Amino acid sequence: MNAASRAEIFRRLREANPKPTTELEYKTPFQLLIAVILSAQATDVGVNKATRRLFPIAGTPQALLALGEETLKRYISTIGLFNAKAKNVIATCQILIEQNGGEVPRTRQALETLPGVGRKTANVVLNTAFGEATIAVDTHIFRVANRTGLAPGKTVRAVEDKLEKTIPAEFKQDAHHWLILHGRYVCKARKPDCPQCIIRDLCEYRHKTADSDK
Repeated sequence: MNAASRAEIFRRLREANPKPTTELEYKTPFQLLIAVILSAQATDVGVNKATRRLFPIAGTPQALLALGEETLKRYISTIGLFNAKAKNVIATCQILIEQNGGEVPRTRQALETLPGVGRKTANVVLNTAFGEATIAVDTHIFRVANRTGLAPGKTVRAVEDKLEKTIPAEFKQDAHHWLILHGRYVCKARKPDCPQCIIRDLCEYRHKTADSDK
């Protein structure tokens, strides 16, 4: 895909959604961090249902640590892998309090030292909480980047690196939100909704669906 097509893709996505953001619900960088940790192999809808109950009573590292691992499990038991996630969340709260004054660190290196935080989670926090132009490649972005020809790659990191290199600077801040939402609602895994796609003519996918496929 050439540079002109890439730029046009993001121009159209921006026109359709000028101010995209995460669908996870949060009020502080800490709450976003916890929500993203909980969202691994889970839906944002499922995480939001749990955190709507959790955050009003334990929305800070201190309050969550005081809540304790076993009680936390009861709040997040509807989320996949909740036992491991509860352990990671409590450990993360402990580290934030002891080493960071209860604040979420603002570097990828520091974020990735927290239990349950990998590169993708760190990128989401850096982008969404702190306004950095990072690209958090999840399954949706990986699929869209490969399917459309926007940034093909065999690994998540390869796709991230290619997106970082090829996305025009003016679009980088919001790029991963646009791509996630496009993958979630239009360029879906089982059957992309090509007839409704605003970038269909720029997409290099060879097996585009038609209205008659529905």
